[in-house]
Order: sequence, then C-alpha cells, then structure tokens
Amino acid sequence: MTISFRRTVIATAVCILGTLVAPGQQTRPPITGISHMCVYASDAAATDHFYGHDLGATKGPDPQDPQGTRYYFSPTQFIEVLPLPADHTMSRMACVAYSTTDASGLRRYLLGKGVAHVGELRTGSDRSRWFDTQDPEGNRIEFFQAGRLTVIPASARPIGTRIIHVGYMVHSRSAEDGFYRAVLGFRPYWYGAMQPDKVDWVSQQVPNGHDWLEYMLVGDGSDTPLAHIDQRTLGVLDHFSIGVPNMEQAVTTLIRGERLSPRHDGPQMGKDGKWQANLYSPDDTRVELMEFQPVSKPCCSPFTAASPTH
Repeated sequence: MTISFRRTVIATAVCILGTLVAPGQQTRPPITGISHMCVYASDAAATDHFYGHDLGATKGPDPQDPQGTRYYFSPTQFIEVLPLPADHTMSRMACVAYSTTDASGLRRYLLGKGVAHVGELRTGSDRSRWFDTQDPEGNRIEFFQAGRLTVIPASARPIGTRIIHVGYMVHSRSAEDGFYRAVLGFRPYWYGAMQPDKVDWVSQQVPNGHDWLEYMLVGDGSDTPLAHIDQRTLGVLDHFSIGVPNMEQAVTTLIRGERLSPRHDGPQMGKDGKWQANLYSPDDTRVELMEFQPVSKPCCSPFTAASPTH
C-alpha cells in the first residue's frame, strides 16, 4: 500500500466516523428497567403490614433517605416508603426511578439535551448513585445506578420478584412523548381503552429492557375526565405492577396466607389480554398483579415489542 493511498483510506475513515458521531453528540447510557417507586404513607404500621405481609417484600433501611423504608421484591427492585408530609395533599406517589448502568453519564446526557430541573448526582450509603429530574408534567423521576445489593433471605415469600411496569396520571400524551420517547428513547409497546373511540392507556418500554411505563391518560382523548380525580381514583392511576407467572397460583397463595388486602379486586382479563388482579395499600396505591404473557388477543392495538418473560 502506497503512502498516498494509505492517507486517503485514513482520511475517508475519519470522515465516516465524523458522520456517525458528530462533534458534541452524546450517546445515551442504557436505561435498563424499573428500579423502584417512592410512595408516601400516612400509617407506618398498616403500610408495613401491606408491603411486608401481604406482598411478602423484604423490609430494609433506606440508603437514600434515613426517614424512608425499603421493601424489596428482588435485590434490584423495591418500593421506597416515605412518611407523608404534614402539608401534603392528594397524590401518594413521590417518585418513579428507572435503572441505569451509568447515572453520571446519563445526567450529562440530559443536561446536553437541555432538560430542565436536572438535580445533582448523589451517592447513598450503599454506594448507589442517582439524580432526579421532572418530566413535562412535573412528576419526579429518578435515574438510579445500583450499589451494594441487598441480600434477600431464603425464607422470603414475595408474591412476585419482578416489577414489570409503573403507571401514572398523564394529561398530555404528546408532551410526555417529547421527554420519554424523543429524549430518553422509550419504545411503543401497546395502547388500549375501555371504549373503541378512546385511548386510556399508552405503554412505553424502557430503551434497553422489557419493563414499561404506562401513561394513565386523563382528558386528552381518554374516557377519564379530570374533574373525577380524587385521592382514591389517583391511587388507581398511580400504580406499580408485579409480574406473576400464573395468576391462579398467585391469588391462591394470597388467599391461603390471608394476604389479600382489605380492598382488592379481580382476577380479571385485562384489555391487553393478560390476567390481572389488584391489591390496594392503606393509602390507596394500586398494586397490579399481572401475568407476564398475554393469553388472548389484546384490544385496540397489537404488542409492538416483546413482553417480559420472568
């Protein structure tokens, strides 16, 4: 190979790489799934019974907040329970946290995209790292990089070991899409409704996994008017879902162990073709048990991404 030809090859390669990664362009670090949901509780004892006894989660201290308590379903997924502030009003959802492998890099990425309200990078006593921001509707969103993992005892009997989705009230689908899809890279999964001419639920999978976020639409073409939202209804909208391989076995386990919450409903077939059942915390937060895979054809739209398997 002559020197001139080699220089031409190198120059061509540099030009190609320059088109693939433009100056200043950032690569988004992976967002791999749901880490946890933060919820407020007004009655610590009743809440402990619900998460610890009814759902079977493992109780532990909160490395992020000394006032909080964690309830683990697996070493990497949990519910963070915080005391209800004295001046708090209706919502019991304090935050939703998504897992990332690089919290620092993801924070730089969001700042580079011009996202407002990006908090400082913080470190927990377990060496976890996280920062928070807000989505377009003001929901507090965390991006969480796990540190030292909690050991789940062999005696633990959680009703499920995987949080497969979270959902919360959304007023504007297009505004939220500008954040979750355009900036973060979430992918369409499914949408559905109670009525044929409406859209009530829009599911978006995380970019690098199979967990998903469910927009619980209010107004914006949905069948739920904003005027009908009270604490009880908001608790239905702001929820998290635990995957179970077999709904009959899961509900039988709850009944035999006297683990059904005082308020519960189901099992029933969801519009997405998956079996589901609901339990409710003392503060009305809905916990949706859901089978991983559909067993019938979903309404309204097909699934456009693979469902979680376990």
